[in-house]
Amino acid sequence: MATGLREGMASIAQKGMIQPKEALAEINQKNNSLYIGIPKEISFQENRIALTPLSVALLVNNGHRVILETGAGVGANFSDKDYSEQGAIISFNKKEVFAADIIVKIAPPTLEEIALMHKGQTLISSLQTGTLKANYLQALLNKKINALCFEHIRDEGNILSVVRAMSEIVGATSIFIAAEYLSSATGGKGLMLGGFTGVPPTEIVILGAGTVGEYAARTALSLGAEVKVFDSSLYRLRRLQNNLGSRVFTSVMQPIVLGKAITTCDVVIGAIRASHGRSPCIVMEEMVARMKPDSVVIDVSIDQGGCFETSEVTNHKDPTFRKYDVIHYCVPNIASRVPRTASYALTNIFAPILLDIGNMGGLMNVVWNKMGIREALYIYQGHLTSKDLGDMFNLPYKDIELLVAANQ
Repeated sequence: MATGLREGMASIAQKGMIQPKEALAEINQKNNSLYIGIPKEISFQENRIALTPLSVALLVNNGHRVILETGAGVGANFSDKDYSEQGAIISFNKKEVFAADIIVKIAPPTLEEIALMHKGQTLISSLQTGTLKANYLQALLNKKINALCFEHIRDEGNILSVVRAMSEIVGATSIFIAAEYLSSATGGKGLMLGGFTGVPPTEIVILGAGTVGEYAARTALSLGAEVKVFDSSLYRLRRLQNNLGSRVFTSVMQPIVLGKAITTCDVVIGAIRASHGRSPCIVMEEMVARMKPDSVVIDVSIDQGGCFETSEVTNHKDPTFRKYDVIHYCVPNIASRVPRTASYALTNIFAPILLDIGNMGGLMNVVWNKMGIREALYIYQGHLTSKDLGDMFNLPYKDIELLVAANQ
């Protein structure tokens, strides 16, 4: 009796060990030919594109098809010819592009674009929760779209890949913007950002010691500027010091110290981010009024409401305004100022994901095997899988792990 029981248990264990290997072998052998669509961005001043010509060549060489709406790469200085030479199909028909199995774009699709999509399609785009409406989510749910929010994609180190890449670009670019508006050619006080022998350096105050603040400080220091960084977190300030590898002035948000630094500096960069809702307003109007004439304020946090009381949203065509004789730069989408560089950074993230979807036999196998992708999926086969979005719009949501397991 005992012998028979042991043999039965051994047989079950053996089957359990064999089954995953067979399933894994099936996935590895299966190579789906993807049909990827890249529509032209119609969002205001969005110049980036999700895939560069070289990434298209990589996908085509791996047996996938890529269809591109004509002019989609013009904002990033990529021509239709650049893409067609690498194997992309160029289409003048937006509806034809949206017929692809996977849509990859930067801005979320409009309701009109969602109407062109078909059931069961995969969408990789941003979500932009600050401007998200319930009817947008409902339209995707009705089409049973599998939707990935690329702002939530995490890499192997648990870092938000796209957010990190764009923050690095924005941090460095904000310093170049400051240098531009310190120049007398743009109405500034005629200072060179930095300094050299016998001439004191310009003073830059950075609010926030996150990725944007770190890369702003790194770029400013390399140009010879004097940098002061403020943050409410000692941990972030210590991390910034360690990452920079050099000692810079750091301080917690003490009003007297902060006020003195802001009223005597040449440039203030606001890079305070909020995890939810509006960014905190750190610099009051009376403090801006005491700043030196022709000083420069760059509010990187303007997409979350801004951290200066005097901030007002501007755009790339009309980027600045003056208040209290202080130049304010409050453009929300700074990365689109350098769209080619930003597109290269994005394509380095998206191309490997698309290759994985093909090599692993479909999106769901990638979602099941990669936690960083699973967390970015907010709609799966007509089901909302994001608790935050469910709570925000009072919609029912389901656990993605249970949904995927049920379909295995």
